[in-house]
Amino acid sequence: MLKLQHSVSRALLALSPLARRQRLSILIYHRVIRERDPMRPEVPTVDEFAWQMQLLQQHFTVLPLREAVQRLKQNRLPPRAVCVTFDDGYADTATVALPVLQRFGIPVTVFVAAAFLNGGRMWNDTVVESLRRHKGGELDLSALGLPVYPINSVASRTSAAYDIQQRSKRLQTAQRKEVTDCIASRSDSLPDDLMLTTGQLTMLHEQGVEIGGHTYSHPILNRLTPAQAQEEIQQGKIALEEIIGQPLNLFAYPNGRPGIDYNDSHVELVKRAGFNAAVATSWGVAGPRSDHFQLPRFTPWDKTASRFLLRMVLNSRHLAEPGTEATETPETSQ
Repeated sequence: MLKLQHSVSRALLALSPLARRQRLSILIYHRVIRERDPMRPEVPTVDEFAWQMQLLQQHFTVLPLREAVQRLKQNRLPPRAVCVTFDDGYADTATVALPVLQRFGIPVTVFVAAAFLNGGRMWNDTVVESLRRHKGGELDLSALGLPVYPINSVASRTSAAYDIQQRSKRLQTAQRKEVTDCIASRSDSLPDDLMLTTGQLTMLHEQGVEIGGHTYSHPILNRLTPAQAQEEIQQGKIALEEIIGQPLNLFAYPNGRPGIDYNDSHVELVKRAGFNAAVATSWGVAGPRSDHFQLPRFTPWDKTASRFLLRMVLNSRHLAEPGTEATETPETSQ
């Protein structure tokens, strides 16, 4: 996997805008799992994650996000500056990803939705895990305005889960809960260990992992009233600060698409809550004129080292500056 000639890799990156100073790439991950999961084909395995982190170690300057933002403000970023972030607060961030990050000396920021600590489960995981355990035949959700799904193979379960998530992700919270509760009621013994415990969160913090806010319960902020959005942002911050005993400086918008999932009023709420910077999920790299409260991030999904590096180069061509239009990533925060 890592048999790229170093000369080719260096030439590719030397031609990239990343070779200039004041270009910051921020990568998004959600989970890293030990073995391939056919119900989650997009999630990297630990082996894939390892060679990706090795590439970053070999070809980039990987910085803690808080330090990178400070350097960006001071016009002191090194060439090929990169940060690694994880969203949501999955347990495998601590049990699977962290040992790899430590092996290669990669700093990381983990944005945690505090409501799901200690046995919680995000709605999208309820969909996937319910369909994984569904007894088969079909899943009739027509009473909720959704299709009747055939459930007779792994492929059909995966397809149904994806479709339900896409149709439900921007519903009002109560509507979405009705969908997920209906699906969950038709399956047995859903997992309650997918997300971090407070002990694991504390361990991450003690190991030098930067913890960031991600609201309390991961709603789409544009679906909330201003008062509800303010409460979600502040409550999530307070809950995490009480656990780690330290102020949170960084924030990630749930789902994270500017103008779609959040708007300028939410940026102001994040500033007033006391955060120093925030990240979105629009493509591109940050530069000197980028908004430090709407820093772009993207998800690396390529399965070979050469394509991974090429993706980094292509992403670096989109410089996030005032007046530029944000582009959507294929996989945004859940």
